[in-house]
Amino acid sequence: MDVVQFGRYAPAERVIVHLSDTHFLAGNAPLAGRIDTAANLAAALAAVAATGVRPDALVFTGDLTDLGEPAAYRELRDVVEPFAAALGAPVVWVAGNHDERPTLREGLLRGAPSADPVTGVWDLRGLRLIAVDTSVPGWHHGEIDEPQLRWLDDQLSTPAPHGTLLALHHPPLPSHVPLFDVLELRGQDRLAEVIANRDVRGILGGHLHYSMSGTFAGVPVSVAAATCYTMNVQRPPARVNGMDAGQSFHLVHIYDETITHTVVPVAAAATADTFDEAWIARMAALSPQERLEQFSRKR
Repeated sequence: MDVVQFGRYAPAERVIVHLSDTHFLAGNAPLAGRIDTAANLAAALAAVAATGVRPDALVFTGDLTDLGEPAAYRELRDVVEPFAAALGAPVVWVAGNHDERPTLREGLLRGAPSADPVTGVWDLRGLRLIAVDTSVPGWHHGEIDEPQLRWLDDQLSTPAPHGTLLALHHPPLPSHVPLFDVLELRGQDRLAEVIANRDVRGILGGHLHYSMSGTFAGVPVSVAAATCYTMNVQRPPARVNGMDAGQSFHLVHIYDETITHTVVPVAAAATADTFDEAWIARMAALSPQERLEQFSRKR
């Protein structure tokens, strides 16, 4: 059934699936000796399929592999590319601190190995998506070097018809978890200068292994949790650590007026069927006032 408009906003014309931190290991070796990253990604992609969405792009915001192994990149590509092709969506790969630029370029992008930043620009029907590389070779903290900032500044010098989204790994946000502040994105003031008064409508990030949102230089930032494992933030900040549970991804709906980021849990659970297609059809057949009477008025 086509999406219908029952409220103020028309259905979003562009949708992005935002996933992060797959942390693949070659031969599907268990991460930390116990986590099946391939099975967890398969569950996440099955959940994407279950939404019925036909996204404009699948965006993976970094830490695509855990050790930067060439075979791990090929295995990740072999899982994701057929899935994306079936949806008719491009895949945007973003480099993270666990990635290695040369093997990422060779294994995922089918290019020549190079230590240059992994960047790119996609035109999603007038919405511009720019991938920025915050990885620092040999380190786990994040930074954007000056040549890349100049490149980003040049890209943003011309506005896009429907604005711009940035995709990067290290989010320019504080974390209440101490270990992540050690590994934060450095040089944030310079990035703020580059995006000031430009058409950047949002920033997509990863790295934290838990969902979080905030603002940076007046721009909304949305962090997607990992598909491999998440951080158990039920614990006190200094004791937060990973758990093989709580995996999720984001559905990013781009409207003319705003952008929303919906956290979609991967875990399956029994779900009621109260508001099925038949119910939607009945509501669609009513006038707006009749619809309010049927669904909004308290009985």
